[in-house]
Formats: sequence, C-alpha cells, structure tokens
Amino acid sequence: MTKLAKKFEELECWKEARNLVKLVYQATQEQPFSKDFGLKEQIQRASVSVMANAAEGFNSFSRIEFVRFLRIALRSSTEVQSHLYVALDVGYLGQENFNRIKQQSEKCSNFIKAFIKYLKGLLKNALFVILAKAGIQ
Repeated sequence: MTKLAKKFEELECWKEARNLVKLVYQATQEQPFSKDFGLKEQIQRASVSVMANAAEGFNSFSRIEFVRFLRIALRSSTEVQSHLYVALDVGYLGQENFNRIKQQSEKCSNFIKAFIKYLKGLLKNALFVILAKAGIQ
C-alpha cells in the first residue's frame, strides 16, 4: 500500500529535484561556468523550477491542477538537460559531470512522469465512481 504524502517534502519527485538543484549549483560555481552569468542563471532557474513546481502543485486545490504543475516541472527538467548540452559543448562541463547531472535530471523526469500517471489514474477512477453513482455507464 502506498503511503500518501502529508507534505511536499515527502514527494519522491521533489526529493530528486532537490538533488538535481544541488548538482547544478555545484557545477555552476566552477570556472569558467561561473563567469557565464546568462547560462548559469538559466540552468539554475530551470533546476529550481523542477523542485518549486512539484512543491507548489502539492498544495493545489485539485489533482488536475497538481498534474499541471508537474507538467511544468517536467518541462523544466528537460530545459536543464538542454542547457547541459550547451555547457558541455562550450567546455564548461566535463563528460563525467555532464553525465551525472543529466542522469539526475532524467531520474527527476521519470519520477514526475510516474507520479503524473498515478494522479491521472486516480482522476479516472474518481470519474468512474461519479458516473456509477449517477447511473451512467
């Protein structure tokens, strides 16, 4: 049986996003990455957006709204991955560091996708219950 989260800090996707933020901030503190203010700030914002949207969605008033926030988090995770390629291509990241951060971003994406699927399943089941109670099949 799955334990329901009582606070956003218990969400696995949020925990993984927090790890992603740590990796991104560590990487962007190193030179020459730290000197490219535009790319540094963009990838930092995108990583924080993954974490923040999972948290913000948790306190939504509906599962539909929660899914909407999770989709934003998923897109932000993809944005991080795209920025990582820029950082690799211009020599700000070595291949090993690139791989570590990209794998963490992909892990976040996978947790978010699974959670969206779970929430959509709950929505579908709730709709069937409502229709059954109304006598609609």
